[in-house]
Amino acid sequence: MSIRIGQGFDVHRLVEGRELWLCGIKLDHTLGLLGHSDADVAIHALCDAILGALALRDIGYHFPDTDPRFKGADSKLLLAEVCRMMREHGYALGNCDITICAERPKLKPHIDEMRAKLAEVMETEVENVSVKATTTERLGFTGREEGISAYAVVLLTF
Repeated sequence: MSIRIGQGFDVHRLVEGRELWLCGIKLDHTLGLLGHSDADVAIHALCDAILGALALRDIGYHFPDTDPRFKGADSKLLLAEVCRMMREHGYALGNCDITICAERPKLKPHIDEMRAKLAEVMETEVENVSVKATTTERLGFTGREEGISAYAVVLLTF
C-alpha cells in the first residue's frame, strides 16, 4: 500500500453582508467570510491538503479567483471536484483532520453536522473526518474577529 500526506491552510476576512459557510454548512452569524467563492476556509484548506498530497499544486491553481465561473462558487462543489481528481489518480481518503480558528460563532454545536456534510461530499465514512475548533484567546487577527483561518491534513491511500 502506498500512502501520501498533505497539509492545507486558508484564511479569509470577516465582513458584513456575507454569509458564513464552514465545512459546507451555513452558520447564523452577523459576519461572513469575504472571498471570490463562498470563502469556506475549512473546505479550502481541505482541498489544498488533498491537492498537496497528490502534488497537484493548490486550490487557486485549479479554481482561480480570476475566473468568473468560480464567482460565488459553492466550495462543496470544489471539494467534490478535488476528490474526483484524487480518485482519478488512484487514491482514496484514509482520513482528514481539520482545525478551524475562530472566536465566534461557537462551533462546537455544529461539529457533528460539519463532519457529516464533509463525509457526504467526499463520499467517505464520517469516522474518516475530524473537525476541531479553537480560538486564539483573543490574540491576533482571529482574536480581534477580523478573520477565520483553517488548517487541514489528509492521509491518502493507494
